[in-house]
Amino acid sequence: MFYRPADGHPLPHNPFKAIVTPRPIGWISTVDGAGRANLAPYSFFNALTDRPPMVMFANNGTKEDRADGKDSLANVRETGEFCANIVGEAQTDAMNKSAGFYARDEDEFEIAGIAKAPCETIKAPRVADAPASLECKLWRINALPGDASAMVIGEVTGVHLRDDCVVDGRFDVTRFTPLSRLGYRDYAAVREVFELKRPGE
Repeated sequence: MFYRPADGHPLPHNPFKAIVTPRPIGWISTVDGAGRANLAPYSFFNALTDRPPMVMFANNGTKEDRADGKDSLANVRETGEFCANIVGEAQTDAMNKSAGFYARDEDEFEIAGIAKAPCETIKAPRVADAPASLECKLWRINALPGDASAMVIGEVTGVHLRDDCVVDGRFDVTRFTPLSRLGYRDYAAVREVFELKRPGE
């Protein structure tokens, strides 16, 4: 089948997010100008470069008490920083609970029972037991077409690795089973890992 997105699609549910999978989940922690914490998962998230290390997450849509995007985007605009926490399978329920549409002054860390830990280079807290957390300073916010859509790009200024995830000098993803987003309401846990060398290596 073929369809043009501008004309809609013939399926009961939009297949686009099910096509671009699996997608890593950036569990984005921020604070507003008053120091109130926010935590929300974003599956439009990824690494962009490694020299310097940069990551992005994208806001799509608004919420009832914000017409210009969600709390994470508003907080980054206000403070110029965020922390991207990596989600392991053991954190599935807490991550999902933090995804609710809560009022801007509510703290998802507290709502979902998630322990905070301080960051070193930014004011926002990080998820204490995250396998890894990337402290970021805002590089740029790019407006995108769509309902309050924007891509937030940050330069990584600090990296936290959970000690049990560092094995023989490598960050070992098998120690925490990364969680990824598929389409619709589907998720996947990455359990099978294999090594593949490029031609000529």
